[in-house]
Amino acid sequence: MISLTNSENGTASSTTATKRLARAMMVSAGEFSLILACCKCVERQQQVLNVLTEFSSADIHEILLSPAADTLYTAITTAIGATQPEALMVRGLESVMEINQLIISTNIMRDQFRKQFRFPLVLWVNDEILCKLVWLAPDFKDWAAGTIRFDLPHNHLVEAEQQAISA
Repeated sequence: MISLTNSENGTASSTTATKRLARAMMVSAGEFSLILACCKCVERQQQVLNVLTEFSSADIHEILLSPAADTLYTAITTAIGATQPEALMVRGLESVMEINQLIISTNIMRDQFRKQFRFPLVLWVNDEILCKLVWLAPDFKDWAAGTIRFDLPHNHLVEAEQQAISA
């Protein structure tokens, strides 16, 4: 009998989460969908994005929110202009100074997301932001099928992920 160590379990769950994220973006191509990716570590978010862009043919855009951002919708429309990327990842919610106001305005403007964006929107959140979404933007948060979690005991698993995804 072969038992997996914690590191191997972490690699397997990380690879599974990365594949789930890639699949969710692929299935939603050409239409709006909300995908929540939960990760405590900002560096880990970047690692996952690097893996996805390396192994995916999709045109994945990324926005890093400014701490002064006041609405998510405006930040996105300003960043993408008239383009419609195949997928958009938004990072930096944890650094927004007026995060409660940003989340409340997102809930109020939620219908504009569906009307204007024809791509999957991946919001990178931590547990605190996820809780705020539940309490302050329940209607918007309900559009997400589920939360994909990337919290792992080790953050140096990208090489194993790359091998698994390319296989």
